[in-house]
Amino acid sequence: MTNPTLSTRLAAFAVETAAQLPERIAADAQARIVDTVGIAIAAMDTEPVRAALALAREWGGSRQATVLGFPDRVPAPVAALVNGTAAHALDFDDTHLPSILHPSASVVPAALAAAEMAGASGRTVLAAVAAGAEITIRLGNGADDPDLGNNIFFERGLHATSICGAMGAAVAAAVVLGLDVETTRHALGIAGSMGGGLIEANRKGGSVKRIHCGWAAHAGVTAAQFARQGLTAPDTVLEGRFGFFNAYTGLHPVSETFLDGLGEDWELDRCFVKPYPTNVFTHTGIDAARRLAERGIPIESIERVDLSVPMAVTRTIAEPREAKIRPESPYHAQFSGPFTFAIAYRGGSGLGVYLDDFTQAMLDDPVVRRLAERVHYVPDPECEALYPERLPTIARVHLTDGTTVEERVLANLGMAERPIRPEQLRHKFDLNVRRLGGQRAAALSAALRALPVAPSVSDLLRTLEWAPHDSGRYSAA
Repeated sequence: MTNPTLSTRLAAFAVETAAQLPERIAADAQARIVDTVGIAIAAMDTEPVRAALALAREWGGSRQATVLGFPDRVPAPVAALVNGTAAHALDFDDTHLPSILHPSASVVPAALAAAEMAGASGRTVLAAVAAGAEITIRLGNGADDPDLGNNIFFERGLHATSICGAMGAAVAAAVVLGLDVETTRHALGIAGSMGGGLIEANRKGGSVKRIHCGWAAHAGVTAAQFARQGLTAPDTVLEGRFGFFNAYTGLHPVSETFLDGLGEDWELDRCFVKPYPTNVFTHTGIDAARRLAERGIPIESIERVDLSVPMAVTRTIAEPREAKIRPESPYHAQFSGPFTFAIAYRGGSGLGVYLDDFTQAMLDDPVVRRLAERVHYVPDPECEALYPERLPTIARVHLTDGTTVEERVLANLGMAERPIRPEQLRHKFDLNVRRLGGQRAAALSAALRALPVAPSVSDLLRTLEWAPHDSGRYSAA
């Protein structure tokens, strides 16, 4: 008897998770749904969401699923497209290390849209999110190259979040549709022909990256629907000669170690909620800036700032230098190491830096601009040794009086070494949904708390069918 293929193993894991969901993992999935829904509400007025919603309205179709925060009901894959775009548009979504994946922005919208279409229970949605997110992460881990010291997806400029997310979203949709192992395997395999995404926009600008997770969620729901209709995929879609890993990473044969401990050792435990709406590579730099500012060092006394980080991440947050010290828009400032450092040093909002800080006025602020211009990146062997398991920053600030002060932040806020507190998570959610007003936000919060015992997701989504647009504050294009 031959060993089951990788896609068969993943499909079996998903079906088993739906049948026996550990309570700890159910709670984790619920927290990810809360975080993702809050982010989607905060993103309602962004240009990518407006564009996706305009297309959804132009396409029309069956009223199967809710567009979060709007009165529209559209076909389930289209709802997943708009909601997935909203979940990723602010770069505020959860992050796994070392894969550097953001699983929930694709998986949660796919699960909710498919669940609303199918009338699935809240408990089923929790299982779908858990299985889909875990599989997304595992696929990203499969491209880790210790010799390279990096993930091959990232090294090749591929957005693993959306490429792997399409397959995770397909599995999530398959779970809520109640598909068996074989049909779930086909859904995953079909999605293997649908994922995509390049990360050049992180460096040079453009808004296309902000729709990546929406497209992945759309692909996932569509793939599951195709599988339910009888479309099939090769069972060697992952490890085959012309399969996923060889096509995207050149790994053939692929090591199966990325599936070690599947169902027992959860990679979700290493996937943390973001405290700041910026590229995850900037977070320890933000923390270093905040700690330095707390020492009372005046900005005008800073002559130069040397930030040591893993040099691989400078391609995203420090290059090209001119684009990073003078970002073209508030959104692109979220991917700038120098600019986020400067904002945090001057004093940001939220948990340290929030969406309210990314405005044109901040881009034009002469104090912030001068400090950003003084930030430079230098290598450090300690940072290189910690990457990609950690994303450290060692900040050395050279002052006009000739002295140097140092701050070391070796792990992101939210990781096991620096856990984010429940009250911080609540503050993030409250800020993200404040546009709804107190009564509607309270109803949404209650529906999210009741999700594990909800007979369907309808009550949750009903609270999000419409929201006024009189209090949106973040509209960076």
